[in-house]
Amino acid sequence: LDITDIATGWTEQRAVWGKGEAGVLEQIVSIEAALPFRILGFDCDNGGEFLQWHLVRYFQERPTPVQFTRSRPYQKNDNAHVEQKNWTHVRQWLGYQRFEKPILVSLLNELYTTEWRLLHNFFLPSAKLQHKQRIRSKIIKIHDDPKTPYQRILDSERIPQRTKDKLMDLYNTLNPFELRKAIDQKISKIRHLAR
Repeated sequence: LDITDIATGWTEQRAVWGKGEAGVLEQIVSIEAALPFRILGFDCDNGGEFLQWHLVRYFQERPTPVQFTRSRPYQKNDNAHVEQKNWTHVRQWLGYQRFEKPILVSLLNELYTTEWRLLHNFFLPSAKLQHKQRIRSKIIKIHDDPKTPYQRILDSERIPQRTKDKLMDLYNTLNPFELRKAIDQKISKIRHLAR
């Protein structure tokens, strides 16, 4: 699973064995618990792993329901933010190799919930598209200054100060070089076991 917040660019990834309803829901719950903000809306693609009653009930049967929408059929770019992160946050690191051993799910999730999310969300900046302008046959894209998801959260007026304080305390304990070294070691182990 690859979850991307549109406003901040914050991402969370989780591995699931198969596309079963229970496994997907379990990992969505895990992702929601790890997010530094509330989910206001959930927009997914048309995969059967997302279009299921367990997930609809999970988002709708709560005191403040979460808007649950899906992309149009056969319109992959409706979720372009996630599709981009599938490349930059998953394929560039892990490749296109098929992981066919159940033990790899727990190893991937251990990686995703520790160093992986910290490095990507606290240290890797990206530029957000502000707007596009068409000048004759040319499209000019205007981006904002590159910022990490962490920086976008600190800049947001919608995030409570206590959440920002917790994130700042966490940020002050992190070393991107150590995170990268740990990620490389874990990826090497995962690839070795996958072979």
